[in-house]
Amino acid sequence: MDGSYKVGDLIYDANVYDGMNTHLNDLQFYKRWLPKNKSARILELCCGTGRLTLPIANDGYDICGVDYTSSMLEQAKAKASEAGLEIEFIEADIRTLNLPKKYDLIFIPFNSIHHLYNNEDVFKAFKAVKQHLKESGLFLLDCFNPNIQFIVGAEKEQKEIAHYTTKDGRDVLIKQIMRYENKTQINRIEWHYYINGEFDSIQNLDMRLFFPQELDSYLEWNGFNIINKFGSFEEEAFNDNSEKQIFVCQ
Repeated sequence: MDGSYKVGDLIYDANVYDGMNTHLNDLQFYKRWLPKNKSARILELCCGTGRLTLPIANDGYDICGVDYTSSMLEQAKAKASEAGLEIEFIEADIRTLNLPKKYDLIFIPFNSIHHLYNNEDVFKAFKAVKQHLKESGLFLLDCFNPNIQFIVGAEKEQKEIAHYTTKDGRDVLIKQIMRYENKTQINRIEWHYYINGEFDSIQNLDMRLFFPQELDSYLEWNGFNIINKFGSFEEEAFNDNSEKQIFVCQ
């Protein structure tokens, strides 16, 4: 991404990423919305190392994964090969995506939209989704519901958020501190990495926050009809206390 995209290199280290992101609590949600027809085309944007891509492909679906980061895609391809799965992975920027196919379902999972920091970028991404979506296709998206009280509380102290061992044997401890900017709606997040018991580096993971009415409007302005908006992957109705904003659009 360009200079305004503050994401640290260690965050995109595929083994460090995979060690931290082992959960699959969102997988069943996305599976429930897949077309019944296994010949349908599925497009996952910001697929990372294939955490969701591989199990969906393993169910017999024709899914293509797109990501901006080559190290993530290399890991995804290696996993697919190991599992005996043929999956097309494409290195591309979702803001300028231009593929020759249209898809029955497109989704942007795992809060990835938070890394589009200004409205122009969000609109470009939504335009690309619309360009690649079949007329009756579905667009699914999940992100956080901003919790200002949590953010303000978290600004006061450094907090341990993860401690694990990577596949290649590194002991990783991550501590987080954050600072919210009202002007940009960006939560400036610093992850302090300790590798094998020693301080390694401070990595940035800035996240643009989207407030509920704001994101609803952005989707509608870009030609999407919001069929459902959920507050959890169990499809509970969205409310003030929801941790997530989860959209099903057409």
